[in-house]
Amino acid sequence: MSAAPAPLLLLFDIDGTLLLTAFREHREALHAAIRRVYGVEIPERGVEAAGRTDVAIARSILTLAGVCDERISDGISDFRAVCCDEYAHRCPADLADRVAPGVPELLHALEARDDVRLALLTGNLEPIARLKVQRAGLGRHFSRGQGAFGSDHEDRAALPRIARRRAGGAHRPWPRERTVVIGDTPRDIACARADGVHVVAVATGPFRPAELGDADRVVADAQELIPALEDLAR
Repeated sequence: MSAAPAPLLLLFDIDGTLLLTAFREHREALHAAIRRVYGVEIPERGVEAAGRTDVAIARSILTLAGVCDERISDGISDFRAVCCDEYAHRCPADLADRVAPGVPELLHALEARDDVRLALLTGNLEPIARLKVQRAGLGRHFSRGQGAFGSDHEDRAALPRIARRRAGGAHRPWPRERTVVIGDTPRDIACARADGVHVVAVATGPFRPAELGDADRVVADAQELIPALEDLAR
């Protein structure tokens, strides 16, 4: 008899996927950290943040502000620490009203199954990510020591590989064919493709279904995720 396949490792993005409109305080914290660490004002011209890591967003803002790359890199460790501190002071005590429709029911149903494993994959720095899901009432679904975060690597494309290594071990990472990134932006799709894993796009963020067409599956909301994942599992 052949061995049963490994469970599906489901790597959930946070902003736009699990939570909606939860980035305002996060953006304020990121901007405050830039001011504190680098002593510069935020340029009026904005940068695209969707699907990027916190450090990549900060680097783009600082470059627009005329800060040289060497100075940016020298301050990145301080930026990470200050950004997490600023967010901890700004994060609402209760984020339950920011949870995307159907997400609590989805996670409850998935957690009861033995053919899936849940983890986070997000550009948020890990302390920020953990605080968000905790205050949204979702933290119990995502074990510490698993997943991948913007504090692990500045490049979003590197995160699926990190998450697979944590799930399976350094010498035998979780199989690519049993790994699914679940997100709401083209960058979520691109990071999955960079590691050769599956990807399901949820059209609950800023992008329309047509803009997410490079995913293996595109679904309208959390309620449609389980059928899509079952199709991929087969």
